[in-house]
Amino acid sequence: MDLEFLHKLIIPAQTKIAMLIMDGLGGLPQEPGGKTELETANAPNLDALAAQSALGLTIPVGPGITPGSGPGHLAIFGYDPIEYAIGRGALEALGVEFELGPEDVAARGNFCSLDVDGLITDRRAGRIPTEVGEALVQRLRTIHIEDVEFFIEPVKEHRFAFIMRGPGLGDALTETDPLKTGVPAQPVYALNPDSERAACMVNTFIEQANSLLADQQPANGVLLRGFARLPKLPTYPYLFGLRAAAIAVNGMYRGVARLLGMEVLEVGGKSIPDEFACLENHWQDYDFFYLHVKQTDTAGEKGDFSGKVQVIEEVDGLLPRLLRLQPDVVIVSGDHSSPAALKAHSWHPVPTLLYSRFVRADGIGEFGERACARGSLGVLPAKDIIPIALANAGRITKYGA
Repeated sequence: MDLEFLHKLIIPAQTKIAMLIMDGLGGLPQEPGGKTELETANAPNLDALAAQSALGLTIPVGPGITPGSGPGHLAIFGYDPIEYAIGRGALEALGVEFELGPEDVAARGNFCSLDVDGLITDRRAGRIPTEVGEALVQRLRTIHIEDVEFFIEPVKEHRFAFIMRGPGLGDALTETDPLKTGVPAQPVYALNPDSERAACMVNTFIEQANSLLADQQPANGVLLRGFARLPKLPTYPYLFGLRAAAIAVNGMYRGVARLLGMEVLEVGGKSIPDEFACLENHWQDYDFFYLHVKQTDTAGEKGDFSGKVQVIEEVDGLLPRLLRLQPDVVIVSGDHSSPAALKAHSWHPVPTLLYSRFVRADGIGEFGERACARGSLGVLPAKDIIPIALANAGRITKYGA
């Protein structure tokens, strides 16, 4: 749905929407004919809520397309993730909560291992410990090039965020990472005239960085990819008239929420119960709450089927705390699927539940992939969930006479 069209139909209401996102929620059976992680979990509260809800399966980007977390979240937040793309570099900077300026150019950086001929032997430098990466970042911060300011922020292990600030810097740049070993890193090329100065500055930075790291092992080089500026997206307060709050522990999800105009709340800890406590403490202050659970995705990417089941069961045990707040609309879904069987994100549609007192409940007393496949929402684009939620919250007026 066109967001500007939807914006014109928004009306105020004294209603509250709660969106619970279990990252990477969708899964696969461990063996043919078996149950997925969600179907295996003992989740009586989710099942009871499902019986009062409309169920379906959401597709974040398109059939057969495996989404990253950025596109997956944009979609479930109501944005077309193809039209409103956030580049990898911008996501990396958002992930460390760096305040990107509108003209800044960001990239995702890796420390890597180079042999004496300058060929890449390990694109991730053996996944050096995070504290080693932080020390190397301090070296890179000593690089100075006239008229350009560089910000280097540690992320985790071998990863860092690279941000470049200065006049006349475009972001249409090729990547230095060839995505394989046994070959040299690629120089950066400008893909349009406006990015030629930026390409020159990045290549100069890389030359100095590799010189500074020459005596380090195994991290004696850098790779950069995903050059991007911060996109301009219409915000939740503007589009939907919502006072929106985000409850998330991990930086990237906090950053994306902030980009969309949500108030990012401070969580008094890193556990899932801490996030539910934050929801309770701020319930009176906002109209829309996004609560993000990362641990489902972490277990899925590790191939830990039982671990993912346990996280779902933990969330299920906490669900009554959300329901006692009496939200007018509840959405339970994920940004993408992360089956333990694949140890990665996947293209599989995501089980989704939408509750309100005005929903046509499917009466299916189970929340799982096959149950959701029988639901009245059908298989639909993830971006369509927010308009349906807004309608159920009494926040969309009639179209036409």
